[in-house]
Amino acid sequence: MSNYTTTEMTMAGLNLIQQALTIYDSDLHLAVCNQRFQEMFELPDALVTPGASFAETIRYLAQRGDYGDVGDLEQFVTSRTQIAREFEPHYMERTRANGRTISVEGSPLPQGGWVTVYTDITRTKQHESLLRARSEELSDQLGSYSSELSATNRQLEATVTALEEAKRQITRIEARTRLTTEMMPAHIAHVGPDRRYTFSNRRLSTIMPGSKAELVGQRIEDALDKQAYDAIHPYVEKAFAGTPSVFEFTHERSSRRIRVALTPDPTQGGIYVLSMDITEETQTRAALQQTRRREVAAQMTSGLAHDFSNLLTIILGMQSKLARMDLPEAASALISATQSAARRGGSLLNRISDMTGRREHNPTPTDLPAFLSELDTLVRAAVPDGMEFCIVAPDLPDRVLLDSGMVQDSLLNLVLNARDACDAQGRITLTVSAVKDTWIDFTVTDTGTGFSESALERAFEPFFTTKGGEGSGLGLVMVYDLTKLAGGRVTIGNTDTGGTVTLRLPLRIAGHAPPRGLVLLVEDSADLRDTVRDMLRDAGHSVIEATSVPEAQALLEQLLEISAVLSDIVLEGDQTGLDLVEKATCPIFLMTSLPPSDPRFTAATAIAPVLRKPFSGADLHAFLTVKSETPQ
Repeated sequence: MSNYTTTEMTMAGLNLIQQALTIYDSDLHLAVCNQRFQEMFELPDALVTPGASFAETIRYLAQRGDYGDVGDLEQFVTSRTQIAREFEPHYMERTRANGRTISVEGSPLPQGGWVTVYTDITRTKQHESLLRARSEELSDQLGSYSSELSATNRQLEATVTALEEAKRQITRIEARTRLTTEMMPAHIAHVGPDRRYTFSNRRLSTIMPGSKAELVGQRIEDALDKQAYDAIHPYVEKAFAGTPSVFEFTHERSSRRIRVALTPDPTQGGIYVLSMDITEETQTRAALQQTRRREVAAQMTSGLAHDFSNLLTIILGMQSKLARMDLPEAASALISATQSAARRGGSLLNRISDMTGRREHNPTPTDLPAFLSELDTLVRAAVPDGMEFCIVAPDLPDRVLLDSGMVQDSLLNLVLNARDACDAQGRITLTVSAVKDTWIDFTVTDTGTGFSESALERAFEPFFTTKGGEGSGLGLVMVYDLTKLAGGRVTIGNTDTGGTVTLRLPLRIAGHAPPRGLVLLVEDSADLRDTVRDMLRDAGHSVIEATSVPEAQALLEQLLEISAVLSDIVLEGDQTGLDLVEKATCPIFLMTSLPPSDPRFTAATAIAPVLRKPFSGADLHAFLTVKSETPQ
C-alpha cells in the first residue's frame, strides 16, 4: 500500500470521529487537524491548513469573542502562546460565545509539540444540571455510592501499597542479580532484535581483551573486533533464526580460547550470550587427549614390539653363527649388512618405545635464562663451526613453569633438523617470546631449503622422513607428542630464507625460590632423615633435626630463627605431623608414604602442603618453591 493511500485512509478515519483533533509541532505550527475542528470552531480554510500558526488561530477566536472580553488582545495572544510552549498536559472546560460548552484535553509529544482533542460536552453539562436539581432525591443513593467508593478507594490504597512493596522486592532482586552476574567469570549479555546490546555484565573486556566494556546500546559488530565478530557471525544469524548453538574460537588479539553459547530469546526476539575464557581448560584437554593417544599407541605397539624384538634377536643370533662359518667373501658382506639392518631395527624399536611409553608432563620452576644458556652450550657442541646459531629472547620472565627436559629434547631435535637442512652452513635462530600472558613461543628458523609441500602436509606422521635411509621419521612426531602433552601446539612453515617451526606452550609464571634459611627436619627414620638432610643442604639450607613432635616443639620455642618445618606425618610417639601443624608459627610442609586413601593423608592435605615419598632432591626443591608461594 502506498504512503499516499495510507495518509488518505488515516485522514478519512479522523474525519469520522465526533471530536475535533489538532496536532501542533514544536514551533506551534499546525501539523494535522480533522474536518470536525474547522466545523466546531467555524474557522477559515487558512487556519486549518498545515503550517497555520497557533497564535493566529488564537487571535482569530479572541477577536470573534470566543473568549469573552480579553482586554489587551496582543497580551492575551502572547500569554496563550507562552503557556502552549511549555508543552504540559492540561484539561479544561469553557463555554463559548454561542453557548456551547467544550472540553479541551492536550498531551505533549515526545519530540515536541502536542496533540489536542476538543469535545462538545454541552449535553453532558445539561444532564449535570438536571442531576443537581434532583440532588435531594438522590442524596441517599449518592451517600450509598460514596460509601462504596470509599471502600473501593481503601482497597485500591492497599493494592498500591502491595504493588510498591513488590516493586521494592523486584528492585532488590534485580540488584542482586546484577551483582551476581558481575562476579561471574564470564560475559553475560542480551542482544535485542535490532542487534544492539540491551544488557551486559561488563565482563567482555576481561574475557576478550581489547573489546569495549560498556556495551548497552552498542551494535554487536561494533562492540567486537573484526576477527572475533567474523568468527561468531554465522552462529549469531542462526540464533536470531531460532537455533541455539555452543561453539569455540581463538581470539587472535589475546591468543585466548573462547567458548560462546547463544540462546534465542522467544519473548523479545533477541538472543542471550554467554562467553567464557577456556584457555586453560583447552590446554588441559589437549594434554589429556595426547596422554590417551599415547596409552592407545602403547597398547597397540607393545605386543608387536615384543614379538618383533624377539625375531630380531633370533636373526642376529643366526647371522652370528653364519659369520663364524667358512663362507665366500660375498656371503660375509651380506651377513654384515643383515646384522646392521637388524641392529637398526632394534634402535627403531627403542625409539618407538620411548615415544609410546608412559611419560608424565612435570613442569617445575625453571630459570629461563639459565635454561637457554645451557641449551646454547649443547647446540654449539652439535653444529659445525661454519654454522651460526643465536638465541633471541627479549622481555621474558626470569622464572617459568616448564618441563625443562621435554622442552630441551624438543628444541635440540628441531635444531638438529635445521642443521641438516642447512647442509653444515648458514644460520639457525631460536626466538623465545611471550604471547600476551597466555603462551610462550619457542620458534626455530633456519636458512636452509625449507619444507617441501609433502613435508608440510605429513611432517607429523610417524615414519615420514625426507632424509631417506638416514632418518627414522620419529623426530617431529616426538616433538609434537611432547608439546601436546604439555597442552600446547606445534606449527611448521616456510619463510623467505628457509623453514620455521614454533612450539607454543602454556605460559605459567613461577615465583622465586624460597630464601635459604634454617629448616627443621622432623623424621623418625634415621636413614631417611640423612637422605632428606643432604637434599636440603644441597639446596643451600641449614638443617636441624628432630624425631618427634615434643622434640620439634621444644626446638621451635628455643630457636626463633627456624624459617620452615619439613615433617613426616607418621612420627615417633603418639603425636603426628598433623599435631605439629597446629603448633608451628612458621611455614610447615609435610611428607608421607601413606596412600591417598588413608584418612591421615586426607586430613593432612586440608591443612598443609604434602609431598609424597619417594622423591628426589629436584622434586623436593620444586615442592618447597611452588608451595611456599601458595597462601596457607
